[in-house]
Amino acid sequence: MASKLGLLFHFLVIATLMQFETVIVNGQPQVPFYFIFGDSLVDNGNNNRLSTAAKANYHPYGIDFPQGLTGRFTNGLTVADIIGQLLGFSDFIPPYANTTNQDITRGVNYGSGAAGIRDETGSNLGGRISLNRQLVNHATIVSRLLLLQRNITFTNEYKKKCIYIVNMGSNDYINNYFMPNDYPTSRIYTPDQYAVVLIQKYSLQLRTLYRLGARKIAVFGLGFIGCAPAEIAMFGTNGDCVESINSATQLFNDRLKPLIDDLNNAFSDARFTFINISSISAPQEGVVLSNVPCCPIRSDGQCIPNSIPCPDRNLRVWYDGFHPTEVANRALASRSYIALSPMDASPYDISRLAQL
Repeated sequence: MASKLGLLFHFLVIATLMQFETVIVNGQPQVPFYFIFGDSLVDNGNNNRLSTAAKANYHPYGIDFPQGLTGRFTNGLTVADIIGQLLGFSDFIPPYANTTNQDITRGVNYGSGAAGIRDETGSNLGGRISLNRQLVNHATIVSRLLLLQRNITFTNEYKKKCIYIVNMGSNDYINNYFMPNDYPTSRIYTPDQYAVVLIQKYSLQLRTLYRLGARKIAVFGLGFIGCAPAEIAMFGTNGDCVESINSATQLFNDRLKPLIDDLNNAFSDARFTFINISSISAPQEGVVLSNVPCCPIRSDGQCIPNSIPCPDRNLRVWYDGFHPTEVANRALASRSYIALSPMDASPYDISRLAQL
């Protein structure tokens, strides 16, 4: 099959030419808090102090970020950062690792590079904060909010109005299932069985988030992981996407939307929604963008420290072997916030979720 990668983000050209002309309303944010759970696609510094290869607190990461080097795995803003802007937050949501009581009055980012739904995921790279651990950290923040606000009824009502995003699962394939020398999962489970096991565990975790007070929860599906430059290089497909990876992750996505429907049926006051990254990043008509990583990459797919990145970052999809550039993140975030197709988000996009 011809590579999808050269076609993968055609719509980014349109987003770039329009200079992302989404209006961000000044004034109060649309929701009181914004909480972020996930992996390196949203990590904004939580891994900096961990003993791990999965950290981005070195150049050339952050070359276009207003505050410089922070630990974000891209040249500028992440998807989570941009969604926060669209929700009306004037400041970036702080990482859990160094959050203060003043910070938590607008939200917390728990994201951690290499983290997964499964606790062992990413251990090949070193320390990371799994989704289970992120939920424990969130329980700590909820307790701190109760102490600050001194009114459990007020705090519980406040939490119901907040936006929660969860972007997890990529590493359960990249840094688990498709690393048979490090993990036994591919010998224990078929791809279909593994998707079932992941969804079962994910269901318990999302129910835990609900029990901690979350009601407006956007859950991101997996993108075309097999089209990441690092995976193409690792599997030696001569530029073609690794279809075995894309097929396996599609089995996960196929079960994720029904899970969201089940959760909404189980909890009448909940508003879970599925953000379909595969739909958002599907091939479309347009100009082909380069699929070459913007920075020179090392064997694990991350930028070589202090290397020189490409000068045309607004014309690249990938910053390193796994992570999008800011311009790609802007396109993904904008369609997550305002869906252009019924396939992009179900039953709501994030702008609608904020209004409910």
